[in-house]
Amino acid sequence: MKELLQKLTAAFGPSGYETNVRELILETIKNDVDEYRVDALGNLITRKGTLKENGKRIMISAHMDEIGLMVTHVDEQGYAYVTNLGGVRPLNCMSNRVIFENGTEGMLCARDLENGKIPALNQYFVDTGASSRENCEVKIGDPCVFAGNFVDMGDRWMSKTMDDRIGCYIAIEALKELKDSPNEIYFVFSVQEEVGLRGAKTAAYSIDPEIGIALDVTMCFDTPGLVERNLKFGAGPCIKAKDGSLVGTPWLNNAIYDAAERAGIPYQIEVLRGAGTDAGAIALSRSGVPSSAISVACRYVHTPSEMVDVNDVNQAIRLLVEFVSHEIK
Repeated sequence: MKELLQKLTAAFGPSGYETNVRELILETIKNDVDEYRVDALGNLITRKGTLKENGKRIMISAHMDEIGLMVTHVDEQGYAYVTNLGGVRPLNCMSNRVIFENGTEGMLCARDLENGKIPALNQYFVDTGASSRENCEVKIGDPCVFAGNFVDMGDRWMSKTMDDRIGCYIAIEALKELKDSPNEIYFVFSVQEEVGLRGAKTAAYSIDPEIGIALDVTMCFDTPGLVERNLKFGAGPCIKAKDGSLVGTPWLNNAIYDAAERAGIPYQIEVLRGAGTDAGAIALSRSGVPSSAISVACRYVHTPSEMVDVNDVNQAIRLLVEFVSHEIK
């Protein structure tokens, strides 16, 4: 378990640059699925099982990409200025290290620090140790991601890009455990979720599913100072009622609740004021798809130190297998 997740979180894969993650996942699952292909945008689309009587065509989507930054220009002194790839918060950038695909590492810093104000993202630059534009090892258009090691904390795991390599991990483990189902299940490892749910949109159009489920993280509200404490560690996977991109389909959510209760799996009901997952894109595909999401509560989302509870992860795998293994009414 842990070794696979360590590899997934370490893989370089900002939005639009998911190749390394996709190759790792494909090598891990290719003998456990009936069919796989990579579409024009870079989604890894796999199929397990065939449609039986009273079965449904289900799309399960976990996104491979992580938030990152891209170089906009390099000045004469060799400092590389950046813009965001996805939801990078300026507050989380100060004095954090980043790594580029070619292995170059650097420190994120900002100019014009005044009166303790948080600098805007366009004030940040990456110091790679270069002394001029000519000897800087990165160039305009090069992407980078936060550098952050995987840390085993016992019942908690911490790393960069738990969002959403933990969703990829849950999908991998579920498809390996899944033995029999009346449903035809497409496990999709999608691209460019962090920049607009793009991969899930094209994958859903291709698959034309009858049900869509996203696997992702969600905000955990059990740390000090937070008022809304409805989602917390150790209380089980979170089933999506609402976020900024989706109102979870009520009958589908009821079916997921029933699956959890059949298997004795604790669960939480997720209501977010904003954000979104691949389920929002699946729901709007073609003439519409009943959709929801199974999420894992995560602390410190979109930082280099995202943290999840191991028990929540294991229960999410159990819930997904239980849900897709049976006829869905």
